[in-house]
Amino acid sequence: MPSFDVVSEIDEHELANAVDQANREIGARFDFKGSDAKIEISDAAMTLSADSDFQIQQMQPIILQKMTKRGIDIACLEHGEIQLRGQQARQVIQVRQGIDKETASKIVKLIKGSKIKVQASIQGEQVRINGKKRDDLQEAIALLKKSDAGIPLQYNNFRD
Repeated sequence: MPSFDVVSEIDEHELANAVDQANREIGARFDFKGSDAKIEISDAAMTLSADSDFQIQQMQPIILQKMTKRGIDIACLEHGEIQLRGQQARQVIQVRQGIDKETASKIVKLIKGSKIKVQASIQGEQVRINGKKRDDLQEAIALLKKSDAGIPLQYNNFRD
């Protein structure tokens, strides 16, 4: 029985490369000379730190541009508030991965309401969709691409 998985994940290697490229550009720019501006990545968050909130605002488009060029969907980012601590400004940007329970149930409900002859089931942080025909699965993918889930979705593990 053909099936595929609906997931929301990013390539962490590409994210590390984008952060590295952004740090190199920040180090080379004249408006950041002499400042301690940098982007650090840990677990599921990026931390932008600089001398002022203005520099943080200048760093945001740099990292977003580098991520876009590397094929990372920036819709998975959740920007936090810029915090001022003495002579330092910091901003934490969360990188969301996986499909939460609410979004997964919306996807299942959308598929069941579409009357396409497929079954959808939630499996952890992904949704598995099974059907008898490949055309039905492709129709389900087209339906999900048209809908707005609020997070970037990928379709992988297609089995025939």
